[in-house]
Amino acid sequence: MIMGAGLVGSLLSAYLKKHGYDVTIYERRPDMRVDRISAGRSINLALSDRGWRGLEGVGLADAVRKVAIPMHGRMIHNLDGSLTFQPYGKEGQAIYSVSRGGLNCVMMDEAERLGAKIEFNQKCKNIDFNNNSVVLENNDGKEVTVTADLIFGADGAFSAVRHDMMFTDRFNYSQQYLEHGYKELSIKPNSDSTHKLEKNALHIWPRGGYMLIALPNLDGSFTCTLFFPFKGSPSFEELDSPAKVTAFFKEVFPDALELMPHLEEEYFENPTSSLVIVRCYPWTINNSIMLIGDAAHAIVPFYGQGMNAGFEDCVDLEKLMVKHDNNWDEIMPEYQNIRKPAGDAIADLAVMNFYEMRDLVGHPEFLLRKKIEGMFYEKHPNKWIPLYSMVTFSDIPYHNALAEGQKQDKIMKQVMSMPGIEEKWDSKEVEDLILQMLS
Repeated sequence: MIMGAGLVGSLLSAYLKKHGYDVTIYERRPDMRVDRISAGRSINLALSDRGWRGLEGVGLADAVRKVAIPMHGRMIHNLDGSLTFQPYGKEGQAIYSVSRGGLNCVMMDEAERLGAKIEFNQKCKNIDFNNNSVVLENNDGKEVTVTADLIFGADGAFSAVRHDMMFTDRFNYSQQYLEHGYKELSIKPNSDSTHKLEKNALHIWPRGGYMLIALPNLDGSFTCTLFFPFKGSPSFEELDSPAKVTAFFKEVFPDALELMPHLEEEYFENPTSSLVIVRCYPWTINNSIMLIGDAAHAIVPFYGQGMNAGFEDCVDLEKLMVKHDNNWDEIMPEYQNIRKPAGDAIADLAVMNFYEMRDLVGHPEFLLRKKIEGMFYEKHPNKWIPLYSMVTFSDIPYHNALAEGQKQDKIMKQVMSMPGIEEKWDSKEVEDLILQMLS
């Protein structure tokens, strides 16, 4: 039994069907494929290598590539209107913009094709952990109790499964909200359905303390997201009239404003949403009930790794199913021992990347540092992989990437303090210093 037919729940069902399990998914919401509702939060997703591995494991990658747009780097929109492109990795490497709702529909279709059943409009009311049973309530208020050998909580950041686990002995839980929230906006396509901005880039308007981003869609539009403080000046609280919104965008996002004739309407029609980080432990009970994806480790979206981390949960879980020949008494303890450190690390990395994206990406010192790292990576790929590449383009565990990134940060602070670094950044002297510090 899987609670939640979102991205991770749908992918998990495909992996379980692959190993011969009978799978039923219970979803609180209606079927978005019928009602055309959104899939909860509507921030576009950035699919990267960890996510692709999850899809490839059940043969879904080709179908998803049809609805994904490669983004080869960040396009920084400076206040003066100039643009700076920062590649994400080596030539050919990219992250992929996908619609949350569109991807979820593809994955539910695949889950059903493989034989999983999906029951919609089923709210989880209560879980009996001793008997592996769940009380479900439909839209008419009718309740039914179902049992299963295995129960997976894949029901998101505000998981009902995790809620009931919180009342068990020695269950640790914390949630942290950022002082920033987000609001979705949009840039419409040209009349011929082409994009008004560079299609194959993630666009960022970094303004120190807040930012606007835009990700491309297949129809020529961009999904934009304003990450902004709830209170203070400036803030969502302060921008409380159409005139104030337009005046603010004219001052700090002028080139974006030119492309957003519906800004005032969207700003006040679309909700302002919060950003939460969830940490908890243990992730399993009785080796028969477990949390996965956001239910276990909800993070903020600034590294584009929320979905990718959830998909990697599924990949690692399947490896353990093979390793332990479907012995869940062995699988579940090892699963949480492997994934808990990774979940904590990517939560920290996501917050770190928020500060980088909003405060640093437009600074000359930051750009120089990235040039030095890129130069050294090109010459010594076995000695140095930039942190972003470790997180986005490898399968290095998140916690190992974080630890390595912290070591690299100490080295780069010394490099950047060298007298005349602006002139000799690509010199043998700089290369030798880094090699010396690495050894």
